[in-house]
Amino acid sequence: MTSEPIYRITFFNQGQVYEIYARHVFQSDLWGFLEVEEFIFGERSQMIVDPAEEKLKNEFSDIKRSFIPMQSVVRIDEVEKEGTCKITDAPSGGNVSAFPFPNMAGGKPSKD
Repeated sequence: MTSEPIYRITFFNQGQVYEIYARHVFQSDLWGFLEVEEFIFGERSQMIVDPAEEKLKNEFSDIKRSFIPMQSVVRIDEVEKEGTCKITDAPSGGNVSAFPFPNMAGGKPSKD
């Protein structure tokens, strides 16, 4: 009997790198988005509380499905078991960065 796979999804969000775990990851019907369902967080019985994981639990607690822009995804790994979800600051000056978007001030492209 094989258990359901667990995926670790790493993506950029507002200048930070999120690392979350979920049971289902697939391409969305919304063009350019990845759908993530059934988020997995650490056991609530742990004695040590990680503030970053608690922040993620609170952020995703009422969410059934999340749509993440494809260009924000750094990587997706299938793992044996879930780890600790975390939020870290995105490194500056590295060779991996978020896909640039045009500045849309007031719905019109800026002339930078």
